[in-house]
Amino acid sequence: MRLPLLLLFCMAGAASAQDRPVIVADSYPVAYFAEQLAGDSADVRLVVPEGRDPSSWRPSLAEIGEIQSADLIVLNGAGLADWTSRAALPRARTVETTRGLTDRFIQTETITHSHGAEGSHSHEGVATHTWLDLEIAAAQAEALSVAIGRALPDIDVAANLQALADLLAALDAQGNALVDGDAVPTIASHPRYEYLGAAYDLEITSLDWEAGAEPNADQLAVLSELIAETGATLFIWEAAPPASANAAVADLGLAQAVVHPLTMPSGDMDFAQTMRANFAAIEEALR
Repeated sequence: MRLPLLLLFCMAGAASAQDRPVIVADSYPVAYFAEQLAGDSADVRLVVPEGRDPSSWRPSLAEIGEIQSADLIVLNGAGLADWTSRAALPRARTVETTRGLTDRFIQTETITHSHGAEGSHSHEGVATHTWLDLEIAAAQAEALSVAIGRALPDIDVAANLQALADLLAALDAQGNALVDGDAVPTIASHPRYEYLGAAYDLEITSLDWEAGAEPNADQLAVLSELIAETGATLFIWEAAPPASANAAVADLGLAQAVVHPLTMPSGDMDFAQTMRANFAAIEEALR
């Protein structure tokens, strides 16, 4: 069961509760890692409001002030939340969990699109969803454990780190069992799955379809061309598509799986449960 995250965090009121140190995180995966490591010894808060995307959300000045007052600020890094590169965050109390992992970053092409009312957003330079490679996720968790030990020495994370490492290793093994043989040519509805593909033998080509939206005729034509170019047999949706969209993609000969990218929580399931469901969906589609 997932421990509760405080999405809209009302810093002052909750900070005094039980006098626990406050850890804030810029995305769900690193918030989950912090919860697992700190347990009940810290109040872990995901700063992004429910229903928003960490890659396009921007905190207000007041929210930045509340974030700055936390005992530890946890960032995914890899360019996921670009506001973090402009905000004056206290260096001694901020950890970028991928800082030591730049040799594992995946370079991406430039893609610019609209997030509705949130405006345009670019995917360029470095792929951001590092945690979808569970080996990288484990390295991020280890870096976070070191940061917690330095910033909050009263919290003993050693046992929790081992339990979290074992959990992530089991998930990684599930992912590694998906493909036996050559990498599977795969098309994704959105550029979020580069690390998933590299880690688990899915040769990903990304489209730029909005989650849950109906693809138009032009988009389906591009998809058809990509199938011819890549030999793709699998299509990954970011969110469950309309039935008509599912049927249109099936008509092009693609097996389909919904793979939650986990930038934010997935309903009532926690990180590990969602990753298990993601791998199970891919396994079912590949049968």
